[in-house]
Amino acid sequence: MIPIEYYLALGITLFGIGLYGVMTQKNIIKILMCIEIMLNAVNINFVTYSSYLHNIDGQIFTLFIIAVAAAEVAVGLAIVVKIFRTHGSVDILKMNELKW
Repeated sequence: MIPIEYYLALGITLFGIGLYGVMTQKNIIKILMCIEIMLNAVNINFVTYSSYLHNIDGQIFTLFIIAVAAAEVAVGLAIVVKIFRTHGSVDILKMNELKW
């Protein structure tokens, strides 16, 4: 049996990697991927606590997060395609027209 601390350490590490990626990346696609890593880290923690407490609430909440993440990816990629067609790049620093 693997201790609960290992699962929580994995979740915290993945969340930290995702947060670092969101803060440092300039490419929108990489930022979306890092947000997905953060959501998966939260899912790992929910399932861990659900298993530890012997209830199904965390697993149900994880299914809702997966559904929301799928919708977020669909909308996010549609926005990325539109931005790429308009600006010719997915670099955040080159999008000055969004400021006004």
